[in-house]
Amino acid sequence: MSLRKSDRENGRRGLRRSAAAVLIAALLTTACTSPPRTPTGLPSGTGGADGVGAEGIGDPYFPRYGNGGYDVGHYGIQVRYDPATDRLTGRVAITAVAAAPLRRFNLDFTGLPTSKVTVNGQPATARQEESELVVTPAAVVRGDFTVEIDYAGVPQPIKAILGDGGWLHTDDGAIALGQPESASSWFPVNDHPLDKATFDLAISVPEGLSALSNGTPEGTTTADGWTTWRWAERAPMAPYLTTLVIGDYRITSGSHRNRPILTAVASSFPADGDADRAMARTAEVADFLETQFGPYPFESYGGVVVADPRISYALETQSRPVYGPSFFRAGSDSTWVVAHELAHQWFGDSVSIGGWQHIWLNEGFASYAEWLWAEKDRKISVQSQFDDVYRLMDWSIPTGDPGPANIFSGAVYRRGALTVHALRLTVGDDAFFRILKAWTGERRNGNAVTADFVSLSERVSGKSLRPLFDAWLFGTTQPPVPKP
Repeated sequence: MSLRKSDRENGRRGLRRSAAAVLIAALLTTACTSPPRTPTGLPSGTGGADGVGAEGIGDPYFPRYGNGGYDVGHYGIQVRYDPATDRLTGRVAITAVAAAPLRRFNLDFTGLPTSKVTVNGQPATARQEESELVVTPAAVVRGDFTVEIDYAGVPQPIKAILGDGGWLHTDDGAIALGQPESASSWFPVNDHPLDKATFDLAISVPEGLSALSNGTPEGTTTADGWTTWRWAERAPMAPYLTTLVIGDYRITSGSHRNRPILTAVASSFPADGDADRAMARTAEVADFLETQFGPYPFESYGGVVVADPRISYALETQSRPVYGPSFFRAGSDSTWVVAHELAHQWFGDSVSIGGWQHIWLNEGFASYAEWLWAEKDRKISVQSQFDDVYRLMDWSIPTGDPGPANIFSGAVYRRGALTVHALRLTVGDDAFFRILKAWTGERRNGNAVTADFVSLSERVSGKSLRPLFDAWLFGTTQPPVPKP
């Protein structure tokens, strides 16, 4: 999840020996249980009542995130962006399956005017209600259906917990990025991790600018002063993991393990500086994490370093994380943040959360990956890093239920990593790494919640682990360290 540089520096002040004082946060459900699921993979009660899809997918922390009544399979997105006017012109083609007959449904969209909406090729009506686009088809939708929407305007940022997110106009282009929501600022979407989909993206920008996104690069074409960049993400992706970065970038591309690898650094950074050096180690870090977590889950590798100071975090945008400028300075080693965001490709991107309250399943493991990488790269033992964090941890805020306002607080982030190591100490190294590889293998391209991880850990280890997870995730006092 997003890493904030200021959080990292604050952690260093208190943890001089630790290589992993990153502070991002997460949520779990207090009951640690999975929501009821329909055959389409959505929570029960979110669609089909009287033929109207719900305006939210059923997330208890963010009730209006996502939408009910349907399951998206694919987004085909075409946008044209002119930085001189900040005007975005777009068309999105959505293929989906209705969970029940629908006479009306919602899409998350923050208000760009629409000029044309069709459902199954027939004109539909649409009206904007705050951040929701309410679509009424000409006929009741059943089973498979398609939606096409044309829109245009000046996109606006989304006010979020981390600050401005979504679409941000920059000096030479734009950046679309953010968590827990961002996609709805630039295309109509079912914006919740429970509704993952595949994506094709075609982005047209003035010739000379780059337009970077997720997945496999599909080439560029130039005509009449405009260049269209094409990208394809064939693995299901949670919408908040989409990104679009437009501007003047120094691009390095090639192949790694028969997959494309593409990294980019804003041209305002010095060539061959810390940002370039960190991006150059992307494949090396990914290969190491593969030995710990199992096969790399996607068909491309990469990363993008942006220069806009409003991006004070890094985010695990699928297959191509985006890093804010504050992580890179002359003479520093920033591969710790690369390890964190690449770990999310397994934990958060491939295996996505079933609700925002379960985000420790992303952040705890990404934080732990920093410790693993520091041990490998700088010979700082995982145990010493655990000891530093454990000694100074504030246990008053439970990892499992910090409340929506605290989802990016340090308590869940570092304490999640402590929980991961406590599990390792309890079950031993052999069972621990079998648990990690079983989790990423069995849950690949899907969603999961805390109860799923507890059950898998018990199955693989043959141990009763619920008391351990209760203490380390939900207790408010310091639990004893398990004896190996």
